[in-house]
Amino acid sequence: MTQRGGGNAGSERVRIQDVAAAAGVSVSAVSKVLRGAYGVSPQMRNRVTAAIEELGYRPHTGARAMRGRTYTIGVVLVELASPFQTEVAQGISDELDNTPYQDIIVTAGTSPKRQKASIEALLDRQVDGLVLVAPWLDTTWIEEIAKTVPVVTVALHGSPTTFDSVVDDERLGARLMVDHLVTAGHRRIVHTSMPPGESEGVFVLSHTARRQGFEQAMRHHGLEPDIIETWYSEEGGHRAALEAFARPEPPTAIFAGADVAALGVLRAAEEQGLRVPEDVSVAGYDNIYISTIRRVSLTTVDQSGHRTGEKCARLLLERIGGRTEPKQFVVAPKLVTRRTSGPPPGGAEA
Repeated sequence: MTQRGGGNAGSERVRIQDVAAAAGVSVSAVSKVLRGAYGVSPQMRNRVTAAIEELGYRPHTGARAMRGRTYTIGVVLVELASPFQTEVAQGISDELDNTPYQDIIVTAGTSPKRQKASIEALLDRQVDGLVLVAPWLDTTWIEEIAKTVPVVTVALHGSPTTFDSVVDDERLGARLMVDHLVTAGHRRIVHTSMPPGESEGVFVLSHTARRQGFEQAMRHHGLEPDIIETWYSEEGGHRAALEAFARPEPPTAIFAGADVAALGVLRAAEEQGLRVPEDVSVAGYDNIYISTIRRVSLTTVDQSGHRTGEKCARLLLERIGGRTEPKQFVVAPKLVTRRTSGPPPGGAEA
């Protein structure tokens, strides 16, 4: 009986030489696959991975430490309550599934102090790489960390010199949504956003990029941007919507900065006796799974959290394998129109 991760029961531990022989390749080729070395062909990786699975080979912990590899990847999220971030984490995990690497997921909130402490704890455990999802950190600190361990960031817009990044074209995504709503006839459009990060400047987080895209698109249409700052949560969207609905002239459309906030807007609309989309149109951003459910059917912008996670893992493995030049992967946003958006009450506004 084969024991996964421990070789055959009652026999010696499976060695890297055994994997090489089973795959019909050299020991160095197996080592390259284990290290996620840059430039390994898919055919070679598949052959070695198949041999590893068949033999139940796992790199020896002591040997890994001695040669500087722990085969662990640290993934730092803001919170598990964010559906998009958990989709990113799932994408990373799935992409690492056929490699010897294991992901360690931690949540660190938006406090820079807490985020640094979480990252340093992972570094103390000698992770081979880091994925930082929406880091609320000074980018100079991230640049310094990336000089010692491979780093990939998600939702951090800028031009890094020592780390890789995966971003959605948030400004374009926001413009697509504004164009959709304006074309439907809306003029009073509210956007819910979050406060800027403490260290935002040359680099900005995704919510700031979306806000900038909204402002630019509204002005392009000759309209004044209307923004309510809240948090990307169901409760945050609910509070922002109640504030908007209490105005003498309430908006005819609310474009929430994230789908999870749009769910709060939908709850507020129902509490106020407003029909969606007949009385108010509601839209979000991210295209999380719950948005696709027929009962919700939320108009949104798709940026594929799972695909984002997969790309993060690939970039990180390339870095671990020896690539040194920084890369930025940009996810192209796509407008997804569903049942929560339509023309304003009475047709197009003047």
